[in-house]
Amino acid sequence: MKGFRFVETASADIRAGSGGDGSASFRREKFIPFGGPDGGDGGRGGHVILEADPDTDSLIAFYYQPRQAAEDGGRGRGQKRHGRNGADLVLKVPCGTEVREDGADGVLGDLVKPGDRLVVARGGAGGLGNCHWKTSTHQAPREFTRGAPGEARRIRLDLKLVADVGLVGLPNAGKSSLLAALTPARPKIAAYPFTTLNPVLGTLPHELAAPGLKLVDIPGLLPGAHAGVGLGYVFLRHVERTRALLYVLDMAAEDGRPPAESYAALREELGRYNPDLLCRPALIAGNKMDLEPAAANLADFQAATRLEVIPVSARAGTGLEALKAALRALPAGREGKPE
Repeated sequence: MKGFRFVETASADIRAGSGGDGSASFRREKFIPFGGPDGGDGGRGGHVILEADPDTDSLIAFYYQPRQAAEDGGRGRGQKRHGRNGADLVLKVPCGTEVREDGADGVLGDLVKPGDRLVVARGGAGGLGNCHWKTSTHQAPREFTRGAPGEARRIRLDLKLVADVGLVGLPNAGKSSLLAALTPARPKIAAYPFTTLNPVLGTLPHELAAPGLKLVDIPGLLPGAHAGVGLGYVFLRHVERTRALLYVLDMAAEDGRPPAESYAALREELGRYNPDLLCRPALIAGNKMDLEPAAANLADFQAATRLEVIPVSARAGTGLEALKAALRALPAGREGKPE
């Protein structure tokens, strides 16, 4: 969508509602001139709740509205009427959002599955009405308590996309073209590096009635990505929630780097960022097989690494059915040993 801004990190100042004050009231009715205290309690302030929503794909709402507050509770009234509780404020976030208190190390919560909820600020308790102070020796109490303030805090939200398979490769390896060939997603495609500046999700339809596989195209990685080079740590965190990896290699070696060297560089960056990534089930797609040097480079790669490669050409549309079948056959778990 033109003009869409992808926001994957945001901070927000949130405040829960304050509790309503208790009431200092006395029952006054005809023929009951001294009916005693009947002040009701104040209502609870509204909570601030984050909820994982599958239809929300960015934290852009917090970018434009970084201050959010829930409703205050209502004041208690006579006849022991309880004040109205403040409405909870439910804020939708993408599935895969990690929540921290800004400036703190601990994680407040991790919202991964649709419908996951996290109360990030609790509403204040309502105050007590004067009816609570009546005793045999204190028949006309005027005491009441104020409502407690709601919790207020500054939170940091970090989005780590939830997907089945993460596409990783060096810049201009053809990941976006491959994602477009495998799924209905339409990422920006051009013949220069760093065309993809944000992660792009696509769904590979399943042949049966089962849900399709979610694929995420990670922007191209550079040497030193694990330390943040080229915003690598921003991109790499989106691979953490994937259950499998698809290495996309430029078998035509248009950048002058042998495919075996490219593969080793990718493994190095993934392992230094998070060693667990090297244990994920993985496939290797040798892309750009329609170009002249690709066949010889593929043979050299397999001889050097003894790894199985699925030869494809996203541009020509060859080898895609074999790749789709291999993706659908990937194991569901994340256990394994580094190659």
